[in-house]
Amino acid sequence: MHKPVLVIKLGTAVITGPDGKADETIITKLAEEIAELSQLYKVVLVSSGAVGSGKAFIKNYKGTLIERKAAAAVGNPILIQLYYKHFSMHGLIVAQALCERHHFSNRSQFLQLKETFYEFWDNNIIPVVNENDLVSNVELKFSDNDELSTLIAIGFDAETLIICTSVGGFLDDNKAIIPFVEKIDSRILSYVNSEKSSVGLGGMLSKLTFTRLATSLGIQVIMTGLNKENPLSEALSGNTGTTFKPKKSNLKARQKWLASGSITLGSLHVDKGAEKALNDRRSLLAVGVKEVKGIFSAGEVVQLINEEETIIGVAKVRLAASQMAEQVSKKNALAAHCDDIVLF
Repeated sequence: MHKPVLVIKLGTAVITGPDGKADETIITKLAEEIAELSQLYKVVLVSSGAVGSGKAFIKNYKGTLIERKAAAAVGNPILIQLYYKHFSMHGLIVAQALCERHHFSNRSQFLQLKETFYEFWDNNIIPVVNENDLVSNVELKFSDNDELSTLIAIGFDAETLIICTSVGGFLDDNKAIIPFVEKIDSRILSYVNSEKSSVGLGGMLSKLTFTRLATSLGIQVIMTGLNKENPLSEALSGNTGTTFKPKKSNLKARQKWLASGSITLGSLHVDKGAEKALNDRRSLLAVGVKEVKGIFSAGEVVQLINEEETIIGVAKVRLAASQMAEQVSKKNALAAHCDDIVLF
């Protein structure tokens, strides 16, 4: 039986108690439900909580970058042991997968990652994913696990991405959950509270940003809490949380890989003429680039941003950032070939 891919992202706030440590009662409940879902889906679990599990072992913990790295390194094995304990009760093994950005931006490394995950699924193993905080370069870190889970969902052509959140879904101005969102437009964005959770890195704006990316590439996204009897199954049935409708997508695997490695080092701000040319499936010329942000080399993937400051796609560039500005005046200088551009 063909099983679609289901990515489940667990934020720090939903799996930890007031002390910041993983709540074993919640993991017990999750393991039971995910074991059932694994009969129908290839499951990837993206789990936060490593820092919270390890920070008690760092003297005079203040939350600096180095302290967070150390706490994550201590907390990751504690967290994976908890998952191992409770998943094994249901006949499932867990594998720890610590990812870095280059695992997505480098095509050959990504294909190895994908091949390994399929080996996991063939052997009834659930990959538990987190960022490799110990060695991740601060400039190349994932912004948070909302981004990491989204890139996995896109790269693995997932059917659904479930983002588990402490507020139980996407809320309107009256703090009521909106059950269904057809399009992330200005009305939806107006509901966003920019505050972050007291324990997590990502806020609702981050979740919406990556939800828009995932849905634009054909992935259903559901934001839900864990306070129901079977919260994940209820969310998949549309009975709880917020379901974000996916667009139809006919992108090929390589194009989806381009998108999955996309939110990286830089961006190209294009004018209206260039945007129209891109929508007509033409290549991007340097003359259409209004501004270059970030430092990147030729062959890397960057964001494309229009005059309204909206991310409209990504491109694998033919020119480095330093070269791009020099080539703007040259009418036919190629910034990115149409085959290396993915529009959202």
